[in-house]
Amino acid sequence: MFDFLLDISPVLKILLVFIVILIVNRFWISLGLALALGGGMLDLWSGKSISQIFIDYADAFMTPELWLLLINISLVLEFGYFMTHEKNSALILRASQKIGGQNGRALSLIIMPAAIGLVPMPGGALFSAPLVGEALKDRDVSPPWKVMVNYWFRHVFEYWWPLYPVVLLTLSIFSVKTWQFFLFQVPFTLVSLLAGWFFLIRQNLDLLSDAPNKISGEGGLFNVLLPILIVVFCTLLLPIAFGSLAPQFSPTMHKLLAMFSGLVVGLSVVAWSTRKQKDRPLFTYLFSRKTGHVVAILAGVMVFQEMLNSSGLLPLAGQQLLDSAIPVEVVICFLPLLAGFVTGIAVGFAGPAFPLVVGFAAAVPQVSELSALVLAFSMGYAGMMLSPVHLCFVLTRKHFSVGQSAPYYYLVPCVLTAIGWGIISHIFLRTIGW
Repeated sequence: MFDFLLDISPVLKILLVFIVILIVNRFWISLGLALALGGGMLDLWSGKSISQIFIDYADAFMTPELWLLLINISLVLEFGYFMTHEKNSALILRASQKIGGQNGRALSLIIMPAAIGLVPMPGGALFSAPLVGEALKDRDVSPPWKVMVNYWFRHVFEYWWPLYPVVLLTLSIFSVKTWQFFLFQVPFTLVSLLAGWFFLIRQNLDLLSDAPNKISGEGGLFNVLLPILIVVFCTLLLPIAFGSLAPQFSPTMHKLLAMFSGLVVGLSVVAWSTRKQKDRPLFTYLFSRKTGHVVAILAGVMVFQEMLNSSGLLPLAGQQLLDSAIPVEVVICFLPLLAGFVTGIAVGFAGPAFPLVVGFAAAVPQVSELSALVLAFSMGYAGMMLSPVHLCFVLTRKHFSVGQSAPYYYLVPCVLTAIGWGIISHIFLRTIGW
């Protein structure tokens, strides 16, 4: 009766399921469950039987990469809760204002939200918004400008900072080397900082001419940052070692094992340094609702990716794109941009879109995974930052009592700059054949 549905083109099937995932997530169910069910829809639409779909689901849940990723993400979130403990966040803030002191209030406005942004917490901009407001309480600047200073600089590290779930997820989906990822993603942070300075700070520089207010606090910042530095260095350096020690594992497993090693060592340092603290026992939030929500999303992402591969639709869609007049770059731009705008979170654009981006890029010899990655990430990031449902955007607007449309006057030029750098990076990588 519905055999005509099987005749729909593979590209249209994937796009329709993709849109359905975003719609049902927006109005009915969680993103993780929407992704998992969407993967089953793709498998069913490829012509497989119900029994075979259940077998594919079972295979997807049996992949070791899935479970190691979920363990890593749970430990990463524990790092986030540790960093946002009142004592630790005060240390970071005190250090950031001390650094910005000799260059005046303007530099501290960049450093404060950026420093808090090293902590991957949902709605984390709410931590830095009061600090930005305090630094500007005696200055006559517009509330929408305050919103955008806090919101923009809060996210400048999300392109590559290893503690962000989207970074770990991206490294799990794309087969690029870890050092390549960092080499081409770190410049996005520099571009974002420059864009923020040019379009935000520079226009009010005359109002930000004196030193920031001092914030009291005691303790050693090094003890707070050391565990994070351990994770960063292990993530960068250990994949090669695990590749030699366990060549039978996939490159994704090597990356995940490297980060797991760093997390174990880093959290051991945390446990030792906080062994006498009764007000903040370690792993208090490991099984919290927030942790479970993020873990569920990433589980859905990985299941969706496996089911997409099992459906066999990607190679067919890739061939169709090759035979059509639509440039694959348009698809690589459109999917993460749409997903980021609809979901308003980083894993929301990476989860649904990046498995598709990898598949479409594989179908075009001129487009490498690395060149597709920088383009797709910049577009997904743009969609996320422009999204009116982005939690950090919503919370920052509420904190400064600002309407929804006014901050876009400051946001759009910054976002366009980041998109431009993504396009330049993509063209450069294609030119040199990476």
